[in-house]
Amino acid sequence: MIEQQRWYVGVDWASENHHVIITDGDGRKIGEKIFKHSGEGLAEMAVWLRTTSSATDPGQIHIAIEVPHGPVVETLIERGFKVHAINPKQMDRFRDRFTLAGAKDDSRDAETMASALRTDPRCFRLLAVADPTVIELREWSRIAEDLGAERNRLTNRMREQLWRYFPAMLKFDGDLGAEWLLGLWEAVPTPAKATRVREATIAKLLKRNRIRRFDASHVLAILRQLPVTVAAGTMEAASAHIATLIARIRLLNRQLKQAHERLDTLTSRLALNEEAEPGHKKQHDVEILASLPGVGRIVLATLLAEGFDALQRRDYAALRSLTGVAPVTRRSGKSLIVIRRQACHQRLSNAMYHWARVAVQHDRISRAKYAALRNRGHSHGRALRSVADRLLNVACAMLKSGTTFNPSLADERTPC
Repeated sequence: MIEQQRWYVGVDWASENHHVIITDGDGRKIGEKIFKHSGEGLAEMAVWLRTTSSATDPGQIHIAIEVPHGPVVETLIERGFKVHAINPKQMDRFRDRFTLAGAKDDSRDAETMASALRTDPRCFRLLAVADPTVIELREWSRIAEDLGAERNRLTNRMREQLWRYFPAMLKFDGDLGAEWLLGLWEAVPTPAKATRVREATIAKLLKRNRIRRFDASHVLAILRQLPVTVAAGTMEAASAHIATLIARIRLLNRQLKQAHERLDTLTSRLALNEEAEPGHKKQHDVEILASLPGVGRIVLATLLAEGFDALQRRDYAALRSLTGVAPVTRRSGKSLIVIRRQACHQRLSNAMYHWARVAVQHDRISRAKYAALRNRGHSHGRALRSVADRLLNVACAMLKSGTTFNPSLADERTPC
């Protein structure tokens, strides 16, 4: 059989201009050009690649790029080109083929990527346009994470100000951003106000927010404890600071609630979209993953959004690497060191940490595995990564078999 002719392209992308080099199947450079980052510029790039290569099919043109997403990638994929991504660290190693002095410029980087794709295609990852629901889910999961991080920063600042003059307020709830605590501070902003507020006012606030673990008399007893002594003006300054923080925390609470509702909607939509084509077996990935112990709204959304391709392939090895639960072994002579994997997807790594942490609390086998590892002297993080590794193993087996989680059938020997 005659092998189909191919061309290899390296795209060194930037915010304003993209440097492009195209080579033939033997590695000879046949074209080099710079394109503006605009709709017109990217369209011109696609036309130039076709005319310069004289390819009859855009699928014959294989393009290497460092960034695996964005308008450059989407434009090229939409027009039928084969786009491959490479990790920037691997790209840096390939650069040493062309220069030992460490020189770097856009033209050399584009040529390096084109050459590496031709000689070492296994180091690249073929890209494809994701499902629209997955794209939206990915963005909303990141929005929710950013909102949560901002909320934590603001509540920590509020905690610091309360510690300065009103530490009694810190004894009620670990989450200072809770709506009932914000309302309580507005009703009782200072120790002096606590001595004058009526018990009925506090009772009404607790009832409105459905707080049953405290009663009004208990709350007032805590608030009326002997206050700390502060310098003149400290109480007024701290109160003014907290008032500005509360307005922002309330806004974040509303936005975070909306983000969580949107995550639920998109996850449900993704489950409905799993209807297979006629003659193919229907998938139930969302339902299967949601049935696993420790998987909640955020973990489920993150797994589906950030690891969608690997989950579709049921690729356990790729998931281990992406999530950071696969250790890194360094062996040389008599030396053998096993360390934590740092080159991973940070959002997936965080999701796996919380997945394993919650599973240890609610799943008997996960709890036993964690306890055994801790008894052998492993750290908390190391033990949780092993629990997460087992959960990924179980998830892959369930996805392959199309069955939901059954605690009575869970076994450490579950194959993947």
